[in-house]
Amino acid sequence: MKQGINLCNNLKSIRTRLGMSQQDLANIAGVTRQTISGVESGQYTPNVAITLRLAKALGCKVEDLFWMEEDLPTVEAVVTKTVLTKGKLRVSLARVGGQWIAHPLIGKDAFRTEMIPVDAETIYCNNLEEEAFDQMYTSKILVRVLDDTEKLQNSVSIAGCTPIISLWAKASERWHPQLRVHYTFANSIDALRSLARGEVHIAGMHLYDPKTQEYNIPFVREVLSDKKAVLISIGVWEEGLLVPLGNPLKIKTIADLVEAKATIVNREIGAGSRMILERQMELEQLPASAVQGFEHTVRSHQDVATAVISGIADAGISTASIAAMFGLGFVPLHSSRYDLVVLNSYLDEPPVQQLLGTLEHRFVKSQLEILGGYDTSSLGEVVASI
Repeated sequence: MKQGINLCNNLKSIRTRLGMSQQDLANIAGVTRQTISGVESGQYTPNVAITLRLAKALGCKVEDLFWMEEDLPTVEAVVTKTVLTKGKLRVSLARVGGQWIAHPLIGKDAFRTEMIPVDAETIYCNNLEEEAFDQMYTSKILVRVLDDTEKLQNSVSIAGCTPIISLWAKASERWHPQLRVHYTFANSIDALRSLARGEVHIAGMHLYDPKTQEYNIPFVREVLSDKKAVLISIGVWEEGLLVPLGNPLKIKTIADLVEAKATIVNREIGAGSRMILERQMELEQLPASAVQGFEHTVRSHQDVATAVISGIADAGISTASIAAMFGLGFVPLHSSRYDLVVLNSYLDEPPVQQLLGTLEHRFVKSQLEILGGYDTSSLGEVVASI
């Protein structure tokens, strides 16, 4: 309960948790029941003597009962995507290229394996009740920052689809306690476009161009246009078909899937896994209509594995490391280099330098080796400058 302008208390919650009535607490603290009621409702601000009595009666510290409500700072931030939602919008914040970027925490983007803590919330500028209408959030918004702005400014924002980014982020934050890594899930093309729009510092990608026989570089040149960037390898991974353990349908090719009348799950447009499937179908001269489930898309490597495990699909394109993590069979089709794309203008920023400086640490390399399906010989190598 808020007291006056800045004083807040949780007297009622502590009292009820201890099984006390207002009169019980009043008797122990030597005050009237009306005093207890007034403090809990915020109608009465107690003096020092009464606060000490209440804390002693409840067996806690004064600061456990009362605290000053801070005036939280507000900043203007650019929203990374249009969101229609009820009431206030929960966001993660990162400072990218001199401006605040707000990543909406809504739907699946609000979770990894646990709910993601919120950094800020939008400020409400309407007289209507929150529940009475839908709010559209586009372009720039004003947000109330709930965390330390200095900490948020020491953030690196990454978009990508490989689970190893989160492993790398956790290791880096352990070595640099002031560093904060914000990881946004996105397929390769979406991650690259997010980098081009100035929403992230780093984009992760694994795309192969059969015309030039190059990994990632042609796509970076096309999407980033005249922006200068470097590509840093974090390894080469095996990609192919996830199948049930033991490969009961004896699948070796996409044509085998068609012959067995098996069902697949596909990835969304822009995903490297989808491009591999489409290229393999072209090589085997198979139209999309011949592959059951081609139009059934999921948005992550983990979702592909889950679909195969649950029996929703007989197969799907992902990586050898994902197959190992989920206890699935794997049919190799292609090896892809996974690169981190960083704009040159971000390379001198201390948080980015700290993060990239940990990439070749033995712990990070060992994490990739334990996962399996990765060739880490090029880990941390600058493979191109665009």
